[in-house]
Amino acid sequence: MDYVVPFYEDTPLKLIEELRPHILVKGGDYEVESVVGSDFVISCGGRVEIVSLLQGFSTSGIIDALINLEE
Repeated sequence: MDYVVPFYEDTPLKLIEELRPHILVKGGDYEVESVVGSDFVISCGGRVEIVSLLQGFSTSGIIDALINLEE
């Protein structure tokens, strides 16, 4: 199963440690070493995947579009 989970702390480290994901995914503007929780996920046998960014697509853009739908 895949999940997207909101968090309210400055970083998602506590959430990552609680969920113990098998795969942690971040956008292509990150390096594995700089991803919060990457050491933990890897130490538990998981992996960190860095996915390529797609021009014209962003999380912020998706959120803005959803907000505009509600107005």
